Amino acid sequence: MNIRFNKILSAVALAAATALTTSCDSLFNDAPINKISEKSIWKNPQLLDEYENSWYRNMSNGFDIYVPSISFAKSRSRYFMPWFGDQITVGKSNYFNAGYGDILKGNETQITNWAATQWSKYYTQIQSINTLFENLNEVSDGDQKSRIIGEAHFMRGYYYYMLWRMYGGVMIIDHTYNPLIKEEKFPRASYQQMVDFIVNEADEAAKYLPQVHPTTETGRATLGAALMLKAKTYMWASSKVFQNKDADKTYLGFADDQSRQMLEKAKQTYEQLFALKQYSLVPITSATQDGIREEYRNIFLTKNSQESIFEVQHSDDGDFSNKFGHKLDRDAASPFFTGNTAAYTPTQNHVDEYGMQAGKTYDAEHPYDNRDYRFYANILYDGCTYRNHVMDIHYTDNKAGVDLTPYGSAYSAGVSKTGYYMGKFVDKSQTIDNNDTYGSKQNFIIWRYAEALLDYAEVCYNLGNTALAKEYLNKTRQRVHMPDIYNVTMESIMNERRVEMAFEETTYWDLFRWGIAEEKMNGSSNPLKAMRVDVTTNGDVTTTKYTISNLNKSPEKVRYFTKRQYYLPLPWSEIKYHGIAQNPDWTEQ
Repeated sequence: MNIRFNKILSAVALAAATALTTSCDSLFNDAPINKISEKSIWKNPQLLDEYENSWYRNMSNGFDIYVPSISFAKSRSRYFMPWFGDQITVGKSNYFNAGYGDILKGNETQITNWAATQWSKYYTQIQSINTLFENLNEVSDGDQKSRIIGEAHFMRGYYYYMLWRMYGGVMIIDHTYNPLIKEEKFPRASYQQMVDFIVNEADEAAKYLPQVHPTTETGRATLGAALMLKAKTYMWASSKVFQNKDADKTYLGFADDQSRQMLEKAKQTYEQLFALKQYSLVPITSATQDGIREEYRNIFLTKNSQESIFEVQHSDDGDFSNKFGHKLDRDAASPFFTGNTAAYTPTQNHVDEYGMQAGKTYDAEHPYDNRDYRFYANILYDGCTYRNHVMDIHYTDNKAGVDLTPYGSAYSAGVSKTGYYMGKFVDKSQTIDNNDTYGSKQNFIIWRYAEALLDYAEVCYNLGNTALAKEYLNKTRQRVHMPDIYNVTMESIMNERRVEMAFEETTYWDLFRWGIAEEKMNGSSNPLKAMRVDVTTNGDVTTTKYTISNLNKSPEKVRYFTKRQYYLPLPWSEIKYHGIAQNPDWTEQ
């Protein structure tokens, strides 16, 4: 399938791919020798599918990370968004000298550069979609045209949803735009206008998209994805932090309180999603701790499962030099497995979020006993077994274990700074070495059914329907044989969400819509914690929780988040050309 396996093809590759079915004269009669003409794309089904591939390739893809050294252009950096929260961090020291470290420390120049890169990427895709719409009369009628119309509406709504979360109300541009040809200026949209536009795009997409695509088209947007986009839009807009804002700055929120109205619409849309009966939680049949661990872990290694609503499709052979693989397993591995990055190391902050199995109480001397079954799937901790290796993440008479000893001679080789490695997402069958021609193949999840259930529970709770909130909150717990929560509170909903959705990108955005990013992403108020395990030669074990510091700096200087970062700065060139307001407290660099 095109969107699973290929990057946008070059002109030469396109010519080779279509030569078997299309003559050179009919395909390239108007084309320059170094590129395909736009006119040719609309008439050729294969080129048309390749054209829309970029819409999928530029979605959020957390496994595709790039953290350059300080000598590279930092504005090119790509990041795994949960790195900025408090559930996971990195173990490679020189990451903190790169663009990632600058953003973590609130550096205005780097944040501005990074924001401009994201802005350009998303608006480039919107321009591509607008171009498709303006050439629909050139596309032959049929199933492909209907599908692509649905995908185009969905993806345009999705990209505006991404922009909205990052920048607040942005310029809504629904046609091709070139100021060099025609001078046009656009205002910033209000929160209400953003909601209306994204919801309308989702509704239009729903008219065309099927519930299920043929297996040859797996991974394309579906009716369920369109409903999820609509529901997520209403849920985001319902957040208290976006209500009763300055009437002169409605691009930052509603001038009045629209929370209940948005919650009711979100509830209705989630119910429409559930009514499709297309999705369900992947069941876990085992009743043992090891069995539950393996079945739960396999959920995230199964592509397009019954739980999947929308996910980024990665190549099945993991080829990232020519196709669309990634380096998750290599970047997550401990030094024992030749890993030297430690880019996905869970924090003690997150480990403390796992509760206890039914009837069990926490034992500080044995902190890993009888925890929520998802702990054993998501976290590699000292003494657990992974890949037939007992993880040695402790110190014996002050000597670091093999999983804390850097692999290789590079001074920057990474090891866990937290006492943990990631178990969720990683594939224990994946070869880990330095061969840059292949990598990992796990799909990156955008939305899954478990998130929809937890969204619905939160919506119901905020509407005052605690009975429904309890019912839906406990569905994810029942799946993993954890006891029900009977006294549902917002805190219990938040905690269940952070456990079930651990390390998924939604955990980052939750901090923003809950209005707690300043607290959770600041080293002064929420320093990252680690666990040190010490063992003596006579077998005595001591566990110590402590605060992480990097670069010999105090936590508040390593992680520094201010109120202005709730909204990223718009590019200053856009501010000047369109004559629009910048987000608060950003200065021109």
